[in-house]
Amino acid sequence: MTRYIVRRLLLTIPVLLGIITLVFIMGHLLPGSQCAAILGEHTSPEACAAYDHAHGFDRPVLVQYVDFLAGLLHGDLGTSIKASQPVTDLLVSRLPMTIELAFYALLIAIPAGVLLGIISARKRNSSVDVGTMAFANLGVSIPIFVLGPIAIFIFAILLKGSPFALPPGGRLTPGLDPTPLATAWGLQGVQGPVRGVVDFVSNIYTLNGILTLRWDIFADAFRHMILPAIVLATVPLAIIARITRSSLLDVMGREYIRTAQAKGLTDRAVVRRHGLPNSMLPVITIIGIQLGGLLAGAVLTETVFGLAGVGRAITEGIQSRDYAVVQGFVLVIAIGYLLANLIVDISYAWLDPRVRLQ
Repeated sequence: MTRYIVRRLLLTIPVLLGIITLVFIMGHLLPGSQCAAILGEHTSPEACAAYDHAHGFDRPVLVQYVDFLAGLLHGDLGTSIKASQPVTDLLVSRLPMTIELAFYALLIAIPAGVLLGIISARKRNSSVDVGTMAFANLGVSIPIFVLGPIAIFIFAILLKGSPFALPPGGRLTPGLDPTPLATAWGLQGVQGPVRGVVDFVSNIYTLNGILTLRWDIFADAFRHMILPAIVLATVPLAIIARITRSSLLDVMGREYIRTAQAKGLTDRAVVRRHGLPNSMLPVITIIGIQLGGLLAGAVLTETVFGLAGVGRAITEGIQSRDYAVVQGFVLVIAIGYLLANLIVDISYAWLDPRVRLQ
């Protein structure tokens, strides 16, 4: 098992280098001029030339690439031209929100999707099966930019004043401010990576509320997360439900399942002990893939619900031609996607010994 994990880790190195190279190339292929975006469309060529020289954009591309790699080795993702601050600082303030949103979306999508898939497989060709798959197809078909405003209209406007009303956007009710973990834990004087990690965790508001015992912050932040998390979870939930149903039906037709049934085991016991464990490999694969989909869907979800996360930062970076922001945030998302697939590969080897023995 250890050799398999080490081998998979080594294989991620060239993939990671490829991702870094593609992100750098993509940043330089963005249409438009950063000078025009920052200084205005009617800026003189001389002013743009001075601007490009000041920020190193007139240097050879290969030199810029080497500097980009050197910066990454030192944890430097560059500086945002628009915000005039390091991209790592923007990540500390923006990435926690996206992680929080993706976590709650997965918390909804995985259990609900697997449960619906199991129910649909056990009730094959019944009205329950048809209804479940119709819901799954509907969830895949409705885009987030349509489902989001509909959900806001229902839960924030039609149900306003009722116990089921939910906030239409934002992360906290105005007037509520979370206590920074550095203040709560007496770490104001700490700097460097430790302070960065503390500030990063502090910006995950629901976790911040738990760690600082501010239950008002936790409850309010969690309430604000419900609606965007449900909207973001619809697509992965539907896909997980369909894959679970298909995989479980395939496994339930195997000979060892019929043998277990012939021994007198109940249908529930057969599904729980034999069917479900052996049908999980495709489900785990699709969960890993959908993690990347959640990060992509967060771009639209954050825009619809007015959340300042990674998706919104990338959108703003593209609009302002802020190459450092786009490169840094896309690189972090790509690395997260790569790590998710690495975890899926390792879980394969844990669930199925044949994988690591090949």
